[in-house]
Amino acid sequence: MMKNRIRGVLKNVRPHPGPLPQEREKYSAATNERERDLLVSSLFAMKRKTDAANSAMKSLRSDYLSALSPGERAGVRASVAQTIGKLHIILLLVVLFSYSPAFAETLLLTGATVHTVSGETITNGQVLLRDGKISAVGKSVPATDAKTISLEGLHLYPGMIALNTDLGLVEIDAVRSTVDVREAGDYTPDVYSWLAVNPDSELIPVARANGISHFEPVPSGAVVAGQSGLLATDGWTTEQMVTKKSIALHVYWPGAGLDTTPKEKSRNPAKWKSLEDQDKDRREKLRELDDFFAEAKAYAKARKGTNVFNIVPAWEAMLPVVSGETPVIIHADDVRQIRAAVSWAATNGVKMILAGGLDAWRVADMLATNNIPVVFSHTFTLPQRETDGYAVNYAAPGVLSKAGVKVAFTGGGASLVKNMPYAAAQAVAFGLSSNEALKSLTLYPAQMAGMGERLGSIETGKNATLFAADGDILDIRSNVKHIWIAGKEVSLENRHTRLYGKYKNRPKSP
Repeated sequence: MMKNRIRGVLKNVRPHPGPLPQEREKYSAATNERERDLLVSSLFAMKRKTDAANSAMKSLRSDYLSALSPGERAGVRASVAQTIGKLHIILLLVVLFSYSPAFAETLLLTGATVHTVSGETITNGQVLLRDGKISAVGKSVPATDAKTISLEGLHLYPGMIALNTDLGLVEIDAVRSTVDVREAGDYTPDVYSWLAVNPDSELIPVARANGISHFEPVPSGAVVAGQSGLLATDGWTTEQMVTKKSIALHVYWPGAGLDTTPKEKSRNPAKWKSLEDQDKDRREKLRELDDFFAEAKAYAKARKGTNVFNIVPAWEAMLPVVSGETPVIIHADDVRQIRAAVSWAATNGVKMILAGGLDAWRVADMLATNNIPVVFSHTFTLPQRETDGYAVNYAAPGVLSKAGVKVAFTGGGASLVKNMPYAAAQAVAFGLSSNEALKSLTLYPAQMAGMGERLGSIETGKNATLFAADGDILDIRSNVKHIWIAGKEVSLENRHTRLYGKYKNRPKSP
């Protein structure tokens, strides 16, 4: 009986039938993402079986094994060890092939109009992708060992980067369990938003299908809400998606407005406050913010002076901010907020990026003088003042750009990130140059995220992250046909295309 139990455990751990080169050939020969996914899934299923068997073997008491002869015991242990070791090697190879740029295909993209963004546009150009990097760009690129892909009639762009979004943190706004954008407390610098991203979100492939290759999920709901990272729109897990951790700390500047509604007309008289009390509350919030950064600096100074130290996670998270390594993205819209935030950043020696920026155009010269870029979120926001023209927010990016301010666009909420290029297109219609619009979608957000040397333009040495469209990406009629992230072509399939295919083929009524 004991022998039967042990042998039953071994049924699931027989050696894999094929040699390692066979697995490599299978993966390389796969013609699409689905075939590769199925291969990876089958190998992980095998690993789960062997792990379960290994666990079961370890759980068997020594008296079970003692029922076997010494030769049988040695054979059992050797069989299990050989099979598990072999599968671990196979899985390691598959993971390397799947996600390491070093094993990406060598591709020569030909015939496209190449929008390098950082330089001239090349008609009928060629781009060589090797080991996940852009190896060469030009009119004619020699590459005898590369697989040639014809992109005749298409336009080639660097992948677009969406900053200041809740993509990956929100699935359905009305379903609380799918919303994870905030933590309790007003000061939570050790909250890292990328850890909460749902890699299986249906909204990520939708954004990717319109050329979005990277995004920044942003925490909210506090004065110091936490830190954000930059993630690719491709990957099985959050760890695989993360391109850079801690690209910025997020501070939501206290509101500058006062509610002048009389108490008798207030919706909630119990919470009504006088103008003096409202101003006092605002000043108190600003004082608390000053105190928070002063304490962070004191902690950093004390941390350098001793080897024995009581580690505080929140203050540890502030160390790269205090040192100037990590910038601070300040969310502010009102012109009074923006002026106060710029002054505060200069006083505290903080590297500032402005997010939101509804009134940023009103202080464009001040932002340019202080070298503060803007992540503009209000292209389609209605004018807030009676004296503003209907196109004030359409024209705002152009005003900022002409003043010398770098502008990046964001598409808004998770479900609207796909519309990001159309915000830029609207700004082009009201004064922003098309070249600056392209930079605002690609190069400038890459620079704001500290990734300007790796992303944002089609240049030799940068990551092979780019997409091909059948027209100008600022034209809403254009469609993305291919996208490569780190040299690997990624599927454009998403919930929208699946539903389109489903209902396109539904039975017709008699």
